[in-house]
Amino acid sequence: MSDMGSHNFPAARPLPSTDEEEVVPSVATHAPSSTPKRSEGHQIGEVIEIAGSGSRIVMDAAVLASLSDHPDKTITMAGQVGSQVKIRVGQTWLLANIRTQKLHERQSGLILAEIDFLGEGDEERLTGHIYNFRRGVTRYPVPGSVIYAVTTADLKQVYASDGRANVEIGTVYPTDDIRGALYVDAMLGKHFALLGSTGTGKSTSAALILHKICDIAPEGHILMIDPHGEYSAAFKTNGRLFDVNNLNLPYWLMNFREHCEVFVQSTGDAKQMDCDILAKCLLAAKAKSQAAAGVAKLTVDSPVPYLLSDLTNIIQNEMGKLDKSTNTAPFMRLKTKIDEIKADPRYSFMFSGMLVGDTMADFLAKIFRLPAEGKPISIIDVSAIPSEITPTVVAVLSRLVFDYSIWAKNEPSRPILLVCEEAHRYIPNDDIAGESSVRDILSRIAKEGRKYGVSLGLITQRPSDLAEGVLSQCGTILSMRLNNDRDQAFVKAAMPEGARGFLDSIPALRNREIICCGEGVAIPIRVSLDTLVEERRPASEDPLFSELWRDNGGEEEIIQRVIKRWRSQGR
Repeated sequence: MSDMGSHNFPAARPLPSTDEEEVVPSVATHAPSSTPKRSEGHQIGEVIEIAGSGSRIVMDAAVLASLSDHPDKTITMAGQVGSQVKIRVGQTWLLANIRTQKLHERQSGLILAEIDFLGEGDEERLTGHIYNFRRGVTRYPVPGSVIYAVTTADLKQVYASDGRANVEIGTVYPTDDIRGALYVDAMLGKHFALLGSTGTGKSTSAALILHKICDIAPEGHILMIDPHGEYSAAFKTNGRLFDVNNLNLPYWLMNFREHCEVFVQSTGDAKQMDCDILAKCLLAAKAKSQAAAGVAKLTVDSPVPYLLSDLTNIIQNEMGKLDKSTNTAPFMRLKTKIDEIKADPRYSFMFSGMLVGDTMADFLAKIFRLPAEGKPISIIDVSAIPSEITPTVVAVLSRLVFDYSIWAKNEPSRPILLVCEEAHRYIPNDDIAGESSVRDILSRIAKEGRKYGVSLGLITQRPSDLAEGVLSQCGTILSMRLNNDRDQAFVKAAMPEGARGFLDSIPALRNREIICCGEGVAIPIRVSLDTLVEERRPASEDPLFSELWRDNGGEEEIIQRVIKRWRSQGR
């Protein structure tokens, strides 16, 4: 098959068959070296079937083999799964991605492939190259249209920035010089998800992307939930770092549901009774606050300072009003739990007596970076927070982001990006956990956040454990290697059709390789990520056992220092 332009394949050897549906137009085969090289490029096949979002094509294996040592690496990849091909339609080029391929069953030397259409671009008259590429297809090819190999020059035009703000994160595979970029506004405007199994470089990739965004937006507003304390090391110079020692999250910023998660431990009918008592007493405690004087409609959800001692005294007084026949157990349960939390030093970051003042404005300013002052990201290290209250803390922080954006809708816009590492912990599906405030608020942000200028970034190693529908709300999917079949299937269901050919290569990705698809890129791309300098990397490196197990000395001092931190519950 050397002259594909003739659409004449007499030398391809047909095998006996009576099925006329699969008969492919025969192609004349000459030596591979005589493949015509017009301005359009290398002809490698033709269209045999057209469908709405994709089509089927036939390619000549000999021609593809002849291109395997071509100096242009993009042309070398021609015909492979995940590579692109182009089809001329009038004065435009249609770009498609190869999703599957197999040998033709009855004609040797031919390869059948399925393709997904990606978009179209105009043809440069002198060179035949693509320019002004855009998503979507306005005019389809017809069966018999010639398939051409895409060149590096074509891809440079396809991936070229169209003037929109973007951040370059690596090099497009398999090229050496085409930079892979993410369109910041499109990616953040419709949320994004970063996925990848443990050990694939997910944390470093997240740090790389956030650093790039911080570099172009030094007055941005980013809040990151860090469950392992990894990212403080990465953002020492351009971010504010918070943990149990300096977070100082006022307990009265919790809404009523979050109060119930912390103070109410009963279940069933008893839980409802405890919640009713807490609602009445909490409203009374808030009403005693001076800050409540200017609030026209005070509710149990109003973020108004109150004293925990006032709350316990009101509960005690309400219990004293009961006659002897009334059960006092609900009041005692609430009072005992509140006193327990007040006395526990592990909760001092939130329930300290020093947090009774009206510090709401200062707290929001420091964690939302308003103003940023050149440090646009807040890292909230929740690794040392007691596990039983961590979901509530994340719920409060997430809800504050959303509520602030709602009530600031008529103010000058200050969009906020909320990044949630280990997202499957906080937005689990129904099979793993029931209702929770953190799950509901993050799900709501995923569905409604963009209307109010709140962007959500989810980072997880188990996308299949996420609540149903959350991943589909992410307009940009950034996927590293996923080893679990269930996770792979889950991601495929959430990705656009044009990316299906790329998705099949997810299990075969190398470390620090990533597939980007969705709103944040012009077309789906596979990128080899840039290397971060040491001081910008998170503390997530795997230990080198073979080296570390050769070291010794100082073990006694190490143990003493660890025990001291352990007992004081501090880092």
